[in-house]
Amino acid sequence: MIKVTRLNGKEFMLNAMYIETVESFPDTTITLTNGKKFIVKDSIYYVKQEIELFYRSIHVLNMNHLKEENVDEE
Repeated sequence: MIKVTRLNGKEFMLNAMYIETVESFPDTTITLTNGKKFIVKDSIYYVKQEIELFYRSIHVLNMNHLKEENVDEE
């Protein structure tokens, strides 16, 4: 889950697993896989960083253990 802020200042948590696109029109618009859209105050760069941190926290982006196995095989 990532924390984002609605245009009215209210913060809420959004499941990053369901984010399909993040765009700036100029407000940041997050579109989920079900088509639902959220317009947030947060910059596109903040949202991207939060998504990356989320995926790292569940070990999807941090696959160093796979890299080490490949090194041993060579």
